[in-house]
Amino acid sequence: MANTKSAEKAARVIERRTAVNKARRTRMRNSWRGVEEAIAAGDAKKAQDALKQAESETMRAVTRGVVHKNLGSRKVSRLTKRVVALSKG
Repeated sequence: MANTKSAEKAARVIERRTAVNKARRTRMRNSWRGVEEAIAAGDAKKAQDALKQAESETMRAVTRGVVHKNLGSRKVSRLTKRVVALSKG
């Protein structure tokens, strides 16, 4: 439990930021799931559209500090590689 007014305020701020970051992380992961589902279905056009949205959501989360830059880049790279393979094959 917080002992000072400033510590109480900090706790409230942390609670609000945690809720916002959790929502952003969920949106990002859901966008990844959309790409995965399109790949599993074998739908190249849908996968490309989903990838575009997933990349946008991921890089927005990186910019906001929700996830590390390398994690975002790695995930987008791997998804892109799979979508390209689906498009060719």
